[in-house]
Amino acid sequence: VTSLMSNEIVVVSNPDADFVTAAKKWPTWDCEPSKFPWSYGQEETCYVLTGRVTVTPNGGKPVEIKAGDKATFPQGMGCTWEVHERIEKHYKFN
Repeated sequence: VTSLMSNEIVVVSNPDADFVTAAKKWPTWDCEPSKFPWSYGQEETCYVLTGRVTVTPNGGKPVEIKAGDKATFPQGMGCTWEVHERIEKHYKFN
């Protein structure tokens, strides 16, 4: 079991088929190109269907997330989302 530090985003490109099958049952969220602040009240895992975004944790390094990626955002993290191409994702709060 890996514990996440407060500003660590974990990205997995091409996650396994079992994860993708499960993720496709989660709710979806989408957003047009834009830039906005966000904070995570609880840990979130998502699977990106389309688009590309750069998420920059407050005080941290930017992380690019794109279609086909699994991303996990830690509880308590504040960040800025910069959506470059319209994004659609499945998500769940852990």
